[in-house]
Amino acid sequence: MSEPRTATSAPTGPGADEDRSTTLAALSALAADTTRRPLLVALDFDGVLAPLQDDPSASRILPRGVTALEALGALPDEARVRIALVSGRAMADLHALAQVPPGTFLVGSHGAERARVTTFGLDRDVVQLSDEQADRLAALGAQTASVARGRDGVWVETKPTAVVVHTRLAERDVAETAEREALAIGAELGSGVLHGKDVVEISVLHASKGEAITALRTELGAEVVVYAGDDVTDEHAFAALGPEDVTVKVGAGDTVARFRLATPDDVVEALDLLATDLGAPRG
Repeated sequence: MSEPRTATSAPTGPGADEDRSTTLAALSALAADTTRRPLLVALDFDGVLAPLQDDPSASRILPRGVTALEALGALPDEARVRIALVSGRAMADLHALAQVPPGTFLVGSHGAERARVTTFGLDRDVVQLSDEQADRLAALGAQTASVARGRDGVWVETKPTAVVVHTRLAERDVAETAEREALAIGAELGSGVLHGKDVVEISVLHASKGEAITALRTELGAEVVVYAGDDVTDEHAFAALGPEDVTVKVGAGDTVARFRLATPDDVVEALDLLATDLGAPRG
C-alpha cells in the first residue's frame, strides 16, 4: 500500500524558541545599525508569508504579513529599505496573490520573470523566447502531460518559460515515479531543472533565485539583504548571500542559512518587529 503524503513538520520545542530569539535579535541589531543601508528585505511567498497549501491557488498571505509589509513599504525614503518577493510562482499568479505595497519588486519563476508593483499596477520586464525555446516549451508541455496522465494527484502547470510537474496531492510512490520521469524529460529538453518540494520545474531559460537576488542586490546597491525562504530552491539564494546578510530558513530541513524560524507566523512577527525597529527614532 502507498504511504500517505504528509506535510513537513515545523521545528518545535526549546530549539525552535532559541532559533526564534536568535533571529529576532539579529534583525533588531540590523535595524539599529544605520550604517548597514540600503537594506533589501526579500521573501519567498509560499511557506514564508503564506502557509503551504495542497492546492496552490488556495494560498493566502497571513493578514499580519500584509500589515507588516505595508509598514515596511511606508517607511520614509531616508530609511533606504526596499522589499522584494522572490518566488517560483509565475509572475501573473504571484501578483494576483501578493498583497504588497507599491515599490515592491516581484521576482517570479525562480528569477525568469521580473516586475515592480506601482500605484498603477505592474511594471514588468518582457520575457522573450526564441523560436527554438518556444518549440522546446511546447514539447515539454506535451511530454510532461504524459507524466500526469492517469496519475491521481499529479498535474502540470505551464509558465511563460517553464512547465512544472506538481505532485503534492499524489501518494508517495506515484509522486516519486512522476518526479523521476519529469527529471528525465528535463535532462533531455530543459535548460534548467529545479527539484523542489513536491515539484519538478523544467525551464527553457536558465534562472535561479541565487542569480535573481544577486542581480537585484546589485541594481539596488543593497549593503545588506534579509532573505527568508522555506524551499530547497531558496538554498541557491542563501548560498549567493554573504556573512553580512541575514539568511533565514523557514521550517525544518538542512540549510546553509544562518538563522531559522519555524513557521510563517514567526516570519510575519519578525517582519512586524523589524518594521517597528526601522521606524523608531534614532538618537
